Amino acid sequence: LRELEASQRTLLAEHEERIHLLEMERRRLHNDIQELRGNIRVFCRVRPLLPEERERQRGLPHLHFPPQDARSLVLTRPDDSQLGRERRPELRYDFSFDRVFPPAASQQEIFQEIQLLVQSALDGYPVCIFAYGQTGSGKTFTMEGPAPPGTPEARGMIPRAVRHLFLGARDLAGKGWQYGFSASFLEIYNEGLRDLLLAKGQRGSELEIRRLAPDSDELHVPNLTWVPVESEEQVLELLLRAASQRSVARTGLNERSSRSHSVFQLRIQGLHAARDLRCTSSLTLVDLAGSERLEKSGSVGSRLRETQSINSSLSALGLVISALCNKEPHIPYRNSKLTFLLQNCLGGHAK
Repeated sequence: LRELEASQRTLLAEHEERIHLLEMERRRLHNDIQELRGNIRVFCRVRPLLPEERERQRGLPHLHFPPQDARSLVLTRPDDSQLGRERRPELRYDFSFDRVFPPAASQQEIFQEIQLLVQSALDGYPVCIFAYGQTGSGKTFTMEGPAPPGTPEARGMIPRAVRHLFLGARDLAGKGWQYGFSASFLEIYNEGLRDLLLAKGQRGSELEIRRLAPDSDELHVPNLTWVPVESEEQVLELLLRAASQRSVARTGLNERSSRSHSVFQLRIQGLHAARDLRCTSSLTLVDLAGSERLEKSGSVGSRLRETQSINSSLSALGLVISALCNKEPHIPYRNSKLTFLLQNCLGGHAK
């Protein structure tokens, strides 16, 4: 009987070792695939027309989605040139992205494209996903879903990503891994940081971005609220709390324009106690403030200062992304609070 018990223990240990090696190999191959696809990717989503827009125009005749190419978008417009040369019937502009989503694309279709990046966060890599575009283009809907929350099919990238992580962590529990998650939500308004998870009426201390230690490259925000989360429902509650405190205003281009960058961050800590293995990473989802042209937005006074601050920080973000793509020796992270805050999840092995 003892020999049988010892034999079973040996078989169990071999089985666990094989499972562990397969999991490590899966993580390695998954990361190789993601790096081959590119650590920096750009997707384009075209939102459908709103009811009031449908009354002014019929469809989107100037936008064309090549049926055999999900990466291309073609924009056409009449040639209004008054020069004496022969006029063409229309001008054509071709754009290429890593993926193009037409107006009929669902939230689930969008998430399927970023799902593998979310998995990388569970595997130990920092992941950052931005929604960038003109004010009123559907960024907040894409990231958070409708307000107030609608059907599960309409839920945005943040609740979907969190759900995927919780399901993945549950699956990895059978392989010896235990995960803990905590969430924060802040906004960057006029280059100032504000905690969006404070209770209404509660005044928080001034937030600043600091290094963990003088010789460390790791950054953090002391006194920022971090909430342990274990379910998608908890995250939806945090989204509602944050949305009620976010800075929005009416502009000439949008009735409820987000006047700040909102940064949702999920801190992920994994432990395999039997092998004394640890992995720490983060998933950062950013709903950027809407970009606006000053002459079209009609901004004056405080709205004008907001617009200038937004455009300046978006320009700084563009410079950082461009420098990362070109592998330049110096990355200008400190040109804005947004890029400085996100430094840890933009460079290195980040996705």
